[in-house]
Amino acid sequence: MTTIDNAWAVPQIADRRFGAALFDLDGVLTPTAEVHMKAWNRMFTDYFTARGVTPAYTDDDYFAYVDGKPRYDGVRACLASRGVVLPEGTPEDAAGTETVCGIGNTKNDAFEAILHDEGVAPYPGSVALLDHLEALGTAMAVVSSSRNAPAVLKAAGIAHRFEIVVDGNVVATEGIRGKPAPDMFELAAQRLGVADADSVVVEDALSGVAAGAAGDFGLVVGVDRGAGADALRAGGADIVVEDLAELVGE
Repeated sequence: MTTIDNAWAVPQIADRRFGAALFDLDGVLTPTAEVHMKAWNRMFTDYFTARGVTPAYTDDDYFAYVDGKPRYDGVRACLASRGVVLPEGTPEDAAGTETVCGIGNTKNDAFEAILHDEGVAPYPGSVALLDHLEALGTAMAVVSSSRNAPAVLKAAGIAHRFEIVVDGNVVATEGIRGKPAPDMFELAAQRLGVADADSVVVEDALSGVAAGAAGDFGLVVGVDRGAGADALRAGGADIVVEDLAELVGE
């Protein structure tokens, strides 16, 4: 159990200390949200064009239907926005199969190709915060809807910083709800041995801040990487920053 000796004082919050930081990954620790955006755009543009689905896919669809959600939930939501309903299929469906899972797996192939070709490095401000929390001994976990989280953490050189990773694979194996439900963050706090009320959720996605707001967490921090500060606050963020270095105390 984390004690006050290794708790974290967030500069923007007076007289309050926290025992754990629960980080989303893509767009919070690493710029892989951009890779996901490219992969979703590539997949949906090809799919919509080939089938005459309108209107065309745009990055607005990413923020409205996809960002922060488990992959198949994002596929289902975006297709539904165009009135397209497909069989669910199974996670074993081959990429290109005309099912929700098959289309999701097509997107995953695109993501892996872009990640391989372009690589990834963590945000410098995020590394500064990780260094700060590591020096304090504050408990940290990654909470990501992506099933690619372990590969991204390894590629970014920060996998060793997180003993606890609750990702899309854990959602599937544990049978818990994905974001915007709070279950993933609750499980991460539990595995760290820190109460929800003593934990900080750090998110850049609207579905992620909604997940934090839906739980009994001590603080929900929104990181504005494109969703918009006002939208993040309206979605449940207590405070919004543009860079995680802003959360490093004096």
